[in-house]
Amino acid sequence: MLNIENLHAYYGKSHVLHGVTFDVKPGEIVALLGRNGSGRSTTAKAIMGLVDWQGGLSWKGVTLDHKKAFEIAHLGIGYVPENRDIFPSLTVRQNLLLGQKGTGKGSRWSFDDMFTMFPRLKEREHTEAGVLSGGEQQMLTLCRTLMGDPDLIIIDEPTEGLAPKIVELVGQYLKTLRSKGVSVLLIEQKLTIAMSISDRALVMGHGSIVFSGTPDSLRENATIRKEWLEV
Repeated sequence: MLNIENLHAYYGKSHVLHGVTFDVKPGEIVALLGRNGSGRSTTAKAIMGLVDWQGGLSWKGVTLDHKKAFEIAHLGIGYVPENRDIFPSLTVRQNLLLGQKGTGKGSRWSFDDMFTMFPRLKEREHTEAGVLSGGEQQMLTLCRTLMGDPDLIIIDEPTEGLAPKIVELVGQYLKTLRSKGVSVLLIEQKLTIAMSISDRALVMGHGSIVFSGTPDSLRENATIRKEWLEV
């Protein structure tokens, strides 16, 4: 589905990504791990057309070169940024409605699906999003992206600052996505959730992929974990 080959990305004259290569297959959860500044978020932004890049980026055989973020989203890639970006003056339901593409007919997901996964959002359905807790806002952002019915969802640090119970909910949510055939590129620092739900783990360091393998093989590789992940 998503194929990345020899990807380089830049912020002005600053060269951030150095030949990143990996793919994400249908119905697969891939964890992209690494310390802050390793290039994980820049990789997500490059996929979404939000930073300048060179190399190969394709989605279902279609190049993403010169495409704008909204065009990429309409191809079936959803993006949940780290800063959440909810619309604070709109209600929970209005935020979800904005996530829909077209009429929403034929989508795998409905309002009822969102409220079933996260009952707290049902309770807050008519509440302005700006007064929600951090955990509730994260739930809302995830669900708003899902309302667009993407085939791949890129999620940047979804558990940052969340209570353990909410982290567990997010993990269950991601497993539900996989069961419905949605691929996930999960950008995380927390190894616990990433290793427990992902099919493959990638580790980034200094703008390059320094490890690619199964979660079990990463658990067994103390050298990689010590050099590139542990604080």
